[in-house]
Amino acid sequence: MFEPTATYAPNPHRYDTMTYNRCGVSGLKLPAVSLGFWHNFGDITPFEQMKQLVFTAFDNGITHFDLANNYGPEPGQAEKNCGLLLNKYFRHHRDELIVSTKAGYEMWAGPYGDLGSRKYLLASLDQSLERLGLDYVDIFYHHHPDPETPLEETMGALAQAVNSGKALYVGLSNYNGEQMEKAAAILDELKVPFVINQNKYNILDRTVEHNGLKDTAKRLGKGLITFCPLAQGLLTNRYLDGIPADSRIAHDPRFLNESALTEKLHGQIVDLNAIAAERGQTLAEMSLAWLLHDGTVTSVLAGASKPQQILDNIGALKNTHFSDEELAAIDEISAR
Repeated sequence: MFEPTATYAPNPHRYDTMTYNRCGVSGLKLPAVSLGFWHNFGDITPFEQMKQLVFTAFDNGITHFDLANNYGPEPGQAEKNCGLLLNKYFRHHRDELIVSTKAGYEMWAGPYGDLGSRKYLLASLDQSLERLGLDYVDIFYHHHPDPETPLEETMGALAQAVNSGKALYVGLSNYNGEQMEKAAAILDELKVPFVINQNKYNILDRTVEHNGLKDTAKRLGKGLITFCPLAQGLLTNRYLDGIPADSRIAHDPRFLNESALTEKLHGQIVDLNAIAAERGQTLAEMSLAWLLHDGTVTSVLAGASKPQQILDNIGALKNTHFSDEELAAIDEISAR
C-alpha cells in the first residue's frame, strides 16, 4: 500500500506482529508496548536520535506516544520535539497514532501552575496542544491526585477537555484504588470516556497490587498502563556487573542515581536474571512479559535511548506465559 509521504515511508507490515489490547472494556486499543517520552526527548538528546527512536517504534507497530507537560529537560521540551517529529514525518499518519499527555505537576510559576484546578488543567492542555502542533490529544491525564482541590472540579475539567474536542479520552495517573473509584463515579455521571490508569508497576515495585489500584481497575473495566516497567533500566542486563559509563545512572542521574543500586538490589537483579535465562529471555524481556502475563495490564510504557532497546522490548511479546513455579520464584525474590 502506498504511504503518502515524501520524507518517511513506514514499514508496510508494521501491524503484522504487534499485540493490541483494549483499555479495559472500552473500544480503544493500545499496543502492548508503548513509547514513553519522559527521559530521552528533551534538550539533552540529539534530534536525529529522537527521530530514529520514533521511526523504529512506529515501524514495529508501536502506535502510542506518551508525554506530559513537564517532560524535558526543560519542561515542555519533549512535547515541542514530539510536535516537530509529528509535523515533519507523521502528518499523514495522525489517525494511526495515540498521543497522550498529562498535567498535574508544577509547570509554571505562581498559584495556577500545578495540581488539579480547572484553571491549571485547561490552560495546560492548551499549552500542550500548541507545543505538539495538534488540535487534540487522544488521552489527557490528570498526572497525580490533588487533595486540596475538590475531586468534582478536577474531573469536571477533564470532562470539559473532552467536550471541547481537545481530548478524546481521559486517564488518571498515580491514583490509588480508592481515589480512582471515586473519580470514576464522577466521570461516569458526567458521561466522560475515562478508559485508563497510568501507574508505576514492575517486578520490584508492587504498589498497585497493595493499594487497590490493580484490582479496582479490573473490576471497573478500566485499562492499566505501567510506567517504569524496567525500573528505569535496573531490570535489564545493564547493571549485572556494575554501572556502565553510558547507563542512565552515569549519564542522567536525575531520577536514578548510584545510591539506588544497593547490594541487596543487585542480588535481586542477578537472581531474576537467572530465571529469565532459564526461560530463554533477557531480564528485560521477562520483566515486560511478567507485567502482561495475567491480562490486567493493557500496555507497558517503556522509554528508550537506542532503537535496539525498542526492538528488545517488543521481543518480550514472544512469550508472556509463566508457570506457577516461575511466578512464585519471582514473587519470592521481589519480596526480599
